[in-house]
Amino acid sequence: MSPTLRVLIADDELVARKRLARLLTAFPDVSVCGEAADGEAVLAAVRAGGVDVVLLDIHMPGLSGMDALALLPEDGPRVVLVTAHADHAVDAFEHGAVDYVLKPVEASRLQKALERVRARLAPKAALEAGKGSAVEQLARPLARLPIPTRQGIVLVDPDTISHATLEDELVTVFTAQGDYLTDFTLQELVDRLPTEGFYRVHRRALLNLAHVTRLEPLETGGYLARTARGHTVEVSRQSARELRRMLGLRRGVEDEPGA
Repeated sequence: MSPTLRVLIADDELVARKRLARLLTAFPDVSVCGEAADGEAVLAAVRAGGVDVVLLDIHMPGLSGMDALALLPEDGPRVVLVTAHADHAVDAFEHGAVDYVLKPVEASRLQKALERVRARLAPKAALEAGKGSAVEQLARPLARLPIPTRQGIVLVDPDTISHATLEDELVTVFTAQGDYLTDFTLQELVDRLPTEGFYRVHRRALLNLAHVTRLEPLETGGYLARTARGHTVEVSRQSARELRRMLGLRRGVEDEPGA
């Protein structure tokens, strides 16, 4: 049985909070640890601890959900945006949201979002428990990623993929053997590739840290990642926070002169 996810429900509408709470009762490995009606209450609950994931509405009085998301600590819980508005998805992922669920929320869609949260939390939890082998079991990488091309289907070893980028509505997968255009979306690649090593570092980029040789700080608070093949990949500000947390770096350590 999976470890219990402690979920904070944040929505200014009582009916919406109660609906989410009711849906969550169907999941045996989830517990509701609290509710919040505004952004300030969300931050207070997170500071108090005991929260693994926040189901966060966007339009709330005072601090909006996006404001609260930007203010959450680097070692804070994962966030799933739950909203009736589809036009904030890009900003949500840019700020590090794990998923973006539209209202009215369906149980199957909510379950998928929580599975994505678990995929993000699993490597860290296994590492903290000193169970490196558990990380390998949880990642369950595909043996080969099938990429259709004009010459046929190329079966790519995920370990050889350095990154993937979205340009002009087309995704290019960069590998040690060459680069391939694919019909996969970046999110589909996230779902198909190992959970360990691959990170959605920008709304237009997926990165395999195993191929990164240097992270150069940007004025925006993000990074410019340089790969072994000489490519550069932009890492958003929020994703940079996630990487610092994952790598065990204190804020600003890597930005100091000579670092």
